[in-house]
Formats: sequence, structure tokens, C-alpha cells
Amino acid sequence: MESITKNRQPVEALRTMIARAYGPEEVCDAGEEWVSELSDGWFNVAYRIRLRSGTRVVLKIAPPPDVEVMTYERGAMTTELEALRLIREHTKVPVPQVDFADQTHEVCDADYFFMTYIDADNLHVVRDTLTETEINAYDEALGAITRELNTIPGTAFGPLAGPGESTWRAAFLRMVEELLGDGGRRDVVLPHGYDVIREVVAAHADSLDEVTEPRFVAWDLWPGNCMVRDGRVVAIVDHERAFYGDPLMEFGFTASESGAFGDATAFIRGYGHRPLTPTERTRRRLYNLHLALIQIIETDFRAHPGTEQYDWACGRLRETVALLGE
Repeated sequence: MESITKNRQPVEALRTMIARAYGPEEVCDAGEEWVSELSDGWFNVAYRIRLRSGTRVVLKIAPPPDVEVMTYERGAMTTELEALRLIREHTKVPVPQVDFADQTHEVCDADYFFMTYIDADNLHVVRDTLTETEINAYDEALGAITRELNTIPGTAFGPLAGPGESTWRAAFLRMVEELLGDGGRRDVVLPHGYDVIREVVAAHADSLDEVTEPRFVAWDLWPGNCMVRDGRVVAIVDHERAFYGDPLMEFGFTASESGAFGDATAFIRGYGHRPLTPTERTRRRLYNLHLALIQIIETDFRAHPGTEQYDWACGRLRETVALLGE
């Protein structure tokens, strides 16, 4: 996926980063085919790199400092590093091992880190080649993995690194307001007015008060961030959007209130969640509204060349506002 947030670096800079992380003896000779860009990501640039020893690793680089990102994306690499630490320390969910992280900006104009390379297929890429039984099995596995991630407790609602809020209502309302602020600064046109969105969210905000315990929410755990091999999930990647909040906000629950996202049945079965209550369904609709806002507004920040995502996400926003009875 092409995006102006991808901070591609010249070969010599990459060689310097490798030397800093693994030592100069691991830098391959010039002319060798030792680096290739991984194109599946939507935000950060990532390179697959072969060290001189033959070990393959991944280098991930944050967006350039002169490219404006959305408010919730600021400091995303710091969030990902913290998320990876929490997951490895508190769960058995498979994630890459961080080999080296550099936030000094001495070699590169942005944060970067190296991690282990996962030799596996991207579930989103191979999904169309799978049988319905295989797809359901993977969705069930994602449900179980998501539930395990949600066992990680937080001390406040909001970003992993803070600042946090004492209530989920306050945290979620801030998340929505930040999105609307981003869209307003860029004059992004929504299918409903900005004040209408605020009124819809405020009218249903009482449903958020049911959430009293901050829990780790991966949020971006969709098939595109799931690596599979031989019928198993071998790694979950891209954790830069994690936060402490309501587990029901996880991506796997999205389709429970919108068939446009597929079928959530297998995911929910794997998660072990009972049928959603009316209050939970209202919250999930609010979360679908939040997701639609992101998908609309980010098309401007990332300078998408076409309107396909914008048009699709506008449809989801209209759908969700209607489901909320507005």
C-alpha cells in the first residue's frame, strides 16, 4: 500500500542502521541482494533484510517528521514497542522479538527498530485461496488470541504510554473528538456534519459507562496483521494502535454490527463471548462509527490517490449512524 507516511531510506542509511544494531560485520557487501521492501503495510515502511550471517530480520521505520499524521498516530512506534513488551511478558501470543530500537534520530530522522523476520503468509493475502473451513478455523484462532491479549490489565483508559483517563467514557469521547479535530483541520467532508456526529455519540455515551476495567486492546488485529503457516497462526504483527480500553472495540467484533466487514460468528465463537446485550451492541456501533471516521479522514492524511476507501468508509458511516437510530 502506498502512503506518504512511508519513510523510505537510502541504502547507505540502511547499512548504517544495520551496523548500529548488529555490528559492522553483519552488513552485506555492496551489490548483494540483501534488502527488499515489504509492501503490505499501510503506515510505516518496513524492509526485509538479510544479514551477512544469513539471518533475516525486519527493519521498521516511523514516518518522516515533516509529514503530519493523525493525532492518535503520534508516537505510534513507541506504542508498538510497549505493546510488544506487554504481549511477550503477559501472554503466550506469538509476536516478533525486538532485536534493537533506536529513538535517538542520529542515524535516521525518525524512530526505527529491528525485529525477527516471520517466515509465513499474510492471512489477508492468502484468504481467497482458503476453504470456508480453513477461514473459520483461522477466525476462531484470532478470537482466542484476541481474548488472551485482552487479559492484560491497565491502570487507566487510553494510550499505553498515557496520558490516561479514569473512565472509558472520557477516553472514548476524547478519541472521537481528536478524530473530528483532525478532519476539521483538513476540511475533510463527512457524509454527516461534524456536529451531527458529536450529537450521535453524546446521545449514546451512557453505554460506555458499563466498562470499568481498562484492558489491553490490540484494535488493529485484522487478517492483514496475522501471519500463518501450515494451518496455524505463527505471529501477530503491527501493534502501533494498541491502547487500554473496552475489549469489545477489537476489530474482530466489527462485523457483528456490519455485514460489510464479513461474518463475526467464528471470531466470536473462538473468543468465547456470549451474544451481545443491547448495551454492548450500542457500544459496538459507536466503535464502528469511530472506525469509519478513521477510514475516511486518513485518506486525506495519507494522500490516497483514489477515492475507493473514502467512498466505502462514507457508506459505513451512514450505515452506523442509521443503526444508532439517528
